[in-house]
Amino acid sequence: MDLEKMMKNTLKVVLLTSMLPLAASASQELTPWYVGAGLGVNNYEHIATDNGDDNPYAWDIFAGYMFNDYFGAEIGYRDLGSADWTYAGIGNDADVKGATLGLVGVWPLGNRWSLSAEAGAMYYTLENNQRSVTGSSSYSENDFAPYFGAGVGYNFTDNLKLQAKYRRYENLDDNAGANAIVPVNADSNYWGLELSYRFGSPAAPVAAAVVAATPVDSDNDGVYDDKDQCPATPATHKVDSVGCTIYENVKKQEDVGSIQFANDSAVVKKEYYKDIERLANYMNKNPEFTVEIAGHASNVGKPEYNMVLSDKRADAVAKILVEKYGISQSRVTSNGYGITKPLVAGDSKEAHAANRRIEAIVTTTEKQPVLK
Repeated sequence: MDLEKMMKNTLKVVLLTSMLPLAASASQELTPWYVGAGLGVNNYEHIATDNGDDNPYAWDIFAGYMFNDYFGAEIGYRDLGSADWTYAGIGNDADVKGATLGLVGVWPLGNRWSLSAEAGAMYYTLENNQRSVTGSSSYSENDFAPYFGAGVGYNFTDNLKLQAKYRRYENLDDNAGANAIVPVNADSNYWGLELSYRFGSPAAPVAAAVVAATPVDSDNDGVYDDKDQCPATPATHKVDSVGCTIYENVKKQEDVGSIQFANDSAVVKKEYYKDIERLANYMNKNPEFTVEIAGHASNVGKPEYNMVLSDKRADAVAKILVEKYGISQSRVTSNGYGITKPLVAGDSKEAHAANRRIEAIVTTTEKQPVLK
């Protein structure tokens, strides 16, 4: 592309940019159109990084259209700056510029911040002046180069946005043009700031007429509708300050079977291990549950001694549950209740046998509403 063609492409971009305010002026709301400009530094990755010098300053102008809040398209014109280097006795002074077309993705964040990503192609012109002991030559080459980038933006207003940008350009090559003494093959990294303006203005909120009204409690839970976050609460439920049902954990008793002890003994017989294993399996299936092992004694002997004995029986079962079946110690407690909670009243042999027992009280995370 010669200089005249490049100027024509630049003029097209400028004309399109200048027409966008006219398209936006017809609406009083924020439009999908925006324009902007950027300034930054660019680094060419080629032999110049070893023995040359980049003129790092780059700039661009652009215009875009947002299809929705997250996705849009963008055109622009970019000048990536120049590089001056010597290779194999050949001096080079090259620069790259051209028109771009790409897609833009935006992810809005809180407090006016946003992230962006972009990808597209640049139809570039690479112009190079080469010098050697035998003479000099100038030439230009045109081709397409892909680019991609990412950015972080901040909206000062609904219209004005500042972004920090990074872009990567690939294959900025002159394809060994016929006039090239030594061909140029380069990639590019760009960092910069961009300021953009989105046309239109946000729709002004419509002020609602203030109407004095009598407070209403539609579900009769004692919390007015303007503060009630749980409408249609059942009338039998107790509620909190925002009208939501109050729940409580339910204690559920799990029967471990008939674990019996010999009189005056806290030794668990092997035949009852299967009952403890069944409790362990239940606890493993419900890892959020906790259990209290409660020991009880028969009404034979002194109450103080029976209290200690029932405590030992509860500890014995809890120890098996933890050490043999791997239930975490933090989930298991044990307590002795002596003769204070008999299962069968009376002083018969059968009553004494029934009362020498172990119970497991499992506290679950199951919740039920607290009723009025």
